[in-house]
This record gives sequence, C-alpha cells and structure tokens, in this order.
Amino acid sequence: MIRFADDVVIGFQCMGDGDQVKELLSHQLEKHGLSLHPEKTRIVPFARPMGSGGTKPGTFDFLGFTHYWGKSRLGKWVVKRKTSRDRLNRGLKRIGEWCRKNRHKPIVEQHKLLCRKLQGHCAYYGITGNGLWLQRFREVLQKLWRKWLNRRSKNNPMPLDRFRRLLERYPLPSARVIHSIYSAKP
Repeated sequence: MIRFADDVVIGFQCMGDGDQVKELLSHQLEKHGLSLHPEKTRIVPFARPMGSGGTKPGTFDFLGFTHYWGKSRLGKWVVKRKTSRDRLNRGLKRIGEWCRKNRHKPIVEQHKLLCRKLQGHCAYYGITGNGLWLQRFREVLQKLWRKWLNRRSKNNPMPLDRFRRLLERYPLPSARVIHSIYSAKP
C-alpha cells in the first residue's frame, strides 16, 4: 500500500482480493458519511508482463506520474514512471498563459522567472527514468517563450536566429533528473 494525503494505491496478487477490499472500504467510508471517488477508484490489472504473447498490463496515474511496466537496462521488467500527460499539458498551458501575460516585461525578468518555473518542475518531476519528459517540457517552454516574445510587436517579430542569440545570453537551465529512485536513504 502506498498512501499520500488522501490518495492511496493498494496492490493485490489476486483480482478478487481487490474487489473485496474495494467493497469493504466503501462500506467503512459510508459509516462516516464519506465515499470513494467513482472516477478515481478503479481496479487495474498491473501484473509483470510474461513473454510476448501475454496481455498488456495496465497503467495508472498517481501523484502526477504515470506508472507502467518497462524493461530496465539489464532487460528485466521494472515499474517505470513518467510525467502524466494531463499534468504535463496543464503545466505547459500555465507557462503559456504566464508568457502571454508577462510578454512585455524585460527579458531579464522573464528569463529569471522562467528558470525558476523550469527548476521547480524538475524538482518535482525529476526522477529516474523521466528525463525524456523533462526535456520535452523544457523544449516546449522554450517554444512558448519565443511565441510570446514574437507577439510583443506586430511590426518586428523575433526571427529564430535572434532568439537563439537571446538563449546564448540568457540560457535556460538544463532539464535534469534530480532524484534517484535507486539511492539508499540513511
């Protein structure tokens, strides 16, 4: 069982056990006037894949990450995590809105705040195996910044080479993994 605040993931070996616990939990919560969220509560087959002819295991989102089965570098099946698609899109939408609202602020100020936003994203989502999604977030953030800088003036849009020079002067931090899920805690 994994719990964080009011979110819980419970793993079972048998599907029947999951059904029983779901029903029992529902009855216990009703005693206190609470209920399970009908859209968020579900039973997902999540067994390790067996061979190439087996059924494809399910995925689930928990705390902003999509959990799925994949192969490790050594070829063994492991549970992997990547930024959930809706969280990625929501974060990028917020960045786009911020860039639109703040496009007339000085470049230095925009750069400073965008760097902080990117670092904050990496601080939460920067876990082992999620480097590709961090890089995608950074690339789209960069495109959004250019899009809204282009719209500062109708007469003088920012060509790509000029934007590249701006990035040389005000580089965005690299999107990198910060937290190793394999490091031992003391």
